[in-house]
Amino acid sequence: MDRAAHALVQWRAERPDLDASSMVVMGRLQEAALVIARDRLNPLFARYGMQPGEFDVLATLRRGGAPFALTPTALYDALMMSSGGMTARIDRLQKAGWVERRPNPADGRGTLVALTESGRALIDEAVVAHIDNQRELLAVLSDAEQAQLSELLGKLLAGLGARS
Repeated sequence: MDRAAHALVQWRAERPDLDASSMVVMGRLQEAALVIARDRLNPLFARYGMQPGEFDVLATLRRGGAPFALTPTALYDALMMSSGGMTARIDRLQKAGWVERRPNPADGRGTLVALTESGRALIDEAVVAHIDNQRELLAVLSDAEQAQLSELLGKLLAGLGARS
């Protein structure tokens, strides 16, 4: 019995008047996210000298296509984070030589964050390992179960008002 199911058994014993079944779903979501990050994602990113959030920035720049550059605002909007948090990530990535700040030709006062050649090479290699890692994580589910889980999580996110 996993932790969330065990907690539900305890709640049912102590408060049979409560329907705490939602706690199992939410507890499992939280635990799955924690275990995946701690045991699989963070070690993978560390192998490439990155922190998880840095992978996200590099991947966002890369998947956007040439010229592999976005404004800081577009980056923090895409990654749902504060401008201050994004600035710290960009600073670290720039120090590592994986991104550079360039003047924005569309806005003389603004800047673009762009992948460097070494940043592009790094993310091209790391994303392959990341996808392999994700496939391994999901291998316990059939293709149909993966599709169902994806659909249900999408429905949950939509119900929470998350952007599509």
